[in-house]
Amino acid sequence: MAYRKVRAGLSGSMHSQGLDKEEIQTASLELEWDMEKELEEPCADGFQLEPAENRIAGGSPGVAIPELDHIEPSVSPHGRFERLEEDPDYVTHFTRPISKGQRNSVCPVVRYLLVGTALFVLGLIVGRFTRSTPGSVSAPPADTDFYQRVLSDITAEKIRNNLNNLIQALNSLSTEDGELSRALYLLRQWTELGLTDVHLVNYSVLLSLPSSSPNTITVKTSGQCFYPNRQPCHTGSPQPTSNNQLFSFAAYSASGTLEGEMFDVQYGNIQDLSKANASTNGTNKIALLKLGQAPLLYKLSLLVEAGFAGVLTYVDPCDLPRQEDLQSKAFSITLNPGGDPSTPMYPSIAGSYRELRADLTSLLVQPISASLARELLSLPEFLKKGHCIPLAAPATQVRKTIVLTIGTKTSYKTIHNVIGYLKGATNPDRYVLVGGRHGSWLGDAMNEWSGGAAVMTQIITSLTIQARKGWQPDRTTVFCSWGGSEFGNIGSFEWGENQVVLQSNAVAYISLHHPVSGKGPLHSVASPSLLQLVSDIHKKLLNCTRRGNCTGPNVNSVQTSGDVNFFANHLAIPTAEFAFQETSVTGAAILRVVSDPVLPFYPLDIALEIQNKLKGGELSSEELLQKAASLRESTAFFQSEMMRPANDPKERDPSHVRMLNDVLRDLERSFTVPQPPPGLYRNILYNLNVHATEFSILKDAQDMQRQDKMNQSLSQVLNAINSAERLIRSGLELFENDPTQTN
Repeated sequence: MAYRKVRAGLSGSMHSQGLDKEEIQTASLELEWDMEKELEEPCADGFQLEPAENRIAGGSPGVAIPELDHIEPSVSPHGRFERLEEDPDYVTHFTRPISKGQRNSVCPVVRYLLVGTALFVLGLIVGRFTRSTPGSVSAPPADTDFYQRVLSDITAEKIRNNLNNLIQALNSLSTEDGELSRALYLLRQWTELGLTDVHLVNYSVLLSLPSSSPNTITVKTSGQCFYPNRQPCHTGSPQPTSNNQLFSFAAYSASGTLEGEMFDVQYGNIQDLSKANASTNGTNKIALLKLGQAPLLYKLSLLVEAGFAGVLTYVDPCDLPRQEDLQSKAFSITLNPGGDPSTPMYPSIAGSYRELRADLTSLLVQPISASLARELLSLPEFLKKGHCIPLAAPATQVRKTIVLTIGTKTSYKTIHNVIGYLKGATNPDRYVLVGGRHGSWLGDAMNEWSGGAAVMTQIITSLTIQARKGWQPDRTTVFCSWGGSEFGNIGSFEWGENQVVLQSNAVAYISLHHPVSGKGPLHSVASPSLLQLVSDIHKKLLNCTRRGNCTGPNVNSVQTSGDVNFFANHLAIPTAEFAFQETSVTGAAILRVVSDPVLPFYPLDIALEIQNKLKGGELSSEELLQKAASLRESTAFFQSEMMRPANDPKERDPSHVRMLNDVLRDLERSFTVPQPPPGLYRNILYNLNVHATEFSILKDAQDMQRQDKMNQSLSQVLNAINSAERLIRSGLELFENDPTQTN
């Protein structure tokens, strides 16, 4: 049996959807701030299919440290280990010395092999002339055929019909609580489609809402007053205020009136803030801040440390992946890191102690349109054609004094999650979570969530059709539609915090936060465990081959602010979120994770990602590089000797496969740190942005130039690598099925 190979290895040294090429159009731009991910360049530093060389360089005695060139993934359906085996320069350090007893048993083994070969040939001859008898069980159809049937049912036309039905149904409902009516509609629909135990989960949570009058920005020297979208303030008799103007605000911002000098801090990095500090000693400083390149909450924490009191934040048109007319569009953002602010880090259930936290920052924060930013910087109008010039204050510009007036109010309201199940057959207590949302800033803003709901409806429809024909997934699929997402992923956080069973039973999270993003290449976020799966799905659905002319997908492990946050950041299970014209990639990922006997997670990808992050880092010590090299060796051995035999039906043992899957599921949890800087993920495998090449906590410590913080961050990375290797080694020991032998 293949699992008995483990002990031999351990006896040696283990060194330390264009949717059918059509596009689903939404009514208007979605600018609630998951746009931080959209601001990244869609084709930069992505996860590419082109192979790269990996070489082993000499290191300290006893441990080989790979040369830390950027290590690209393989295109092998078996994962990266196969490519490492094909690399003539790759040397494994898992040796297998032959014992004396094994040498003495060579002759008997040869005799057994000869006898076995003869029996095998005889079996072939008998099988050749033997016909199947009536009533014999035929082999099941190939998985690829079943996948094709399911995925072929997820078409642009059907999703468009779902979207139209959804809009018509909600328009016919007359209720003041739009979030509840949307949740009830989805509950009825999922029940009719055949999901089981479909129910609502309700939470009373503290929401931050705009005041009855819009926020304003006034240039003191000229007296000009603007609303966030650059429209001039009303003067004289009161004018009716639109919801769009009211909801151009930052939820959980501090309120009040602030007068101060405005500083152009660009993206708010340490260098930009140092320049601002060097030019003034004033206290009431207002930052003009671009979104992107780092999480907003992280940049706000830097601004607080730098002594700023207010922030005007906007999107530079040059950062948008598609050229759209967004200059005069204002938007809403949230400053809530996640969950109900009145019950931080514990579920919002009856009897819980509640803190009245009207604001989550000392800063007065206001999102504004790019056209207003241009006005405040005294720059000429936008160019209609030609090269895009990023917005920046002229070097000779005299700083303006700004009066910022912000009003918000807090109120306890009930939000609603919709949960439904498709029961698994073999492992019903292992959950693959598929999440979307039905919340929006404005009750009538269908574009903010309806696309995801329509796609999820079609995926559920396709799977339940097969379930009625007798199919069952290996694992239970839990479909979730979250309420309160726009206020800081409140629904997903509260449900996750209240579900202790998820700590041991959740396997993966597939996000439908932005399932359709129009025409363009695959632009997705996936944890390192799932990068290989995403690559394989892309190749297969687009008929890519080794020799084919196929653009590699842009897939990164970059932290995002959508509902995936809780599951990637706190639960630390593998996650994926697709944004692509081929919506079937989401369906394909779900099918693979719920149906593959061995979870399609690749631990070697995590080890290679770690080595890439440590490549050329000024803080990377020799000990840290050695630990990373040792983890690479352990994961390569685990992937080769454990995962491959488990994928063979002839050698597959259900109990061993279950233990193997638990190790694969838990590996990313080794990389969570207790208290990262504000806005950074606890799961340090995720990057700040698509251009980041090192651990975010190491980058933060280096930028802050604090030795104590550097030492702490280095220790956290080292402990995470050690924890991951201990988990892999414990997994290897679990598969030893001969209790008479010792480690």
